[in-house]
Amino acid sequence: MQEATPARRDEERHRDGADRHRSVSILDVAKAAGVSHQTVSRVVNDSPRVRKDTRERVLQAIEELGYKPNRLARALGGGTVRSVTVLTSDTTLHGASLALRGIEEAARAAEFAVAVSVLDENSPLTPGDVAGRLARPGEPVLVIAFNAPGERAWRALPADFPAAAVVERPQEGHTGGRRPEAWLDDRAAAAQATRYLLSLGHRTVHYMSIPSSTARVGQRAEGWREALGHAGRPAPDPVEGGWSPRSGYLAARALVADPQVTAVLCGNDDLALGVLRAAREAGRHVPGDLSVVGFDDAPYAAFTHPALTTVRLDFEGLGRGAFGLLHRLLDPENAPAPPLWAEPELIVRESTGPAPDRAV
Repeated sequence: MQEATPARRDEERHRDGADRHRSVSILDVAKAAGVSHQTVSRVVNDSPRVRKDTRERVLQAIEELGYKPNRLARALGGGTVRSVTVLTSDTTLHGASLALRGIEEAARAAEFAVAVSVLDENSPLTPGDVAGRLARPGEPVLVIAFNAPGERAWRALPADFPAAAVVERPQEGHTGGRRPEAWLDDRAAAAQATRYLLSLGHRTVHYMSIPSSTARVGQRAEGWREALGHAGRPAPDPVEGGWSPRSGYLAARALVADPQVTAVLCGNDDLALGVLRAAREAGRHVPGDLSVVGFDDAPYAAFTHPALTTVRLDFEGLGRGAFGLLHRLLDPENAPAPPLWAEPELIVRESTGPAPDRAV
């Protein structure tokens, strides 16, 4: 018998390694267990139509081969596919879109399918309305409740539904007291940004607000006002900005026309874009005459002119954490601990600087 050459041995080792690491199929399990692939499918899908000794033999083969049935195969075989419905009102908003991405990533890793139901902005929601939006009756629900429609859905969700939410702030008692909620500490982050502007010598800081889902004054506005109060500085009336660059621009034109206004904290980066545009048209130099801080650290924030100082929020991590809380609620013994998300962080760039002399 001719001895294999080194090249031939390398080829055989490569082929053997590939065989060992290729995906194991249902046919491989059937062959190892000495049964048909239909029998393996019945075991995977918990069918009662399998004898105990056969089931044990198949399960042993599954464990030895490391077979992982995919969701599609389980669905085609009549098995139960775990799924979750996400309720959200606007998938275009920066925070909501990233939270949804984090939810989807975590759900996919846990082999859950994800359905998304977009809530109407102004329609009232009853428990029946919310239940009717689920892909399958009684399935788990995740609510993105950053704004009013999401908050209404979270309140209206029937008490017997397994559910979790990402919220602007935690609220006790309105969902039966035991449903998990995930949130970011916007209040502390806004206070940090306000203190930073005050440390640059600004007499006070004006605030342009985004709508709040839970109260007349949102978390970010509360943090801003709290920091001014602790510093003994006057708190100007907040300017209602909305969500978009256009709404920020329209709200900022009168604000930046006042030379006594030297620092503006915005409820999101889109509003900050509008403030930068209004300041340019008013002949206010940023940051020489006016310092501007945004919120969220949107992808474009580092590429504005000047680059935007902003608060970085881990919305994707928040979404992953919210799904983790729901998963633990559904399977407290086997689900992994929910992942932690990063704390808000002030990112200092070019749009902030010392207060001009005339502001002293």
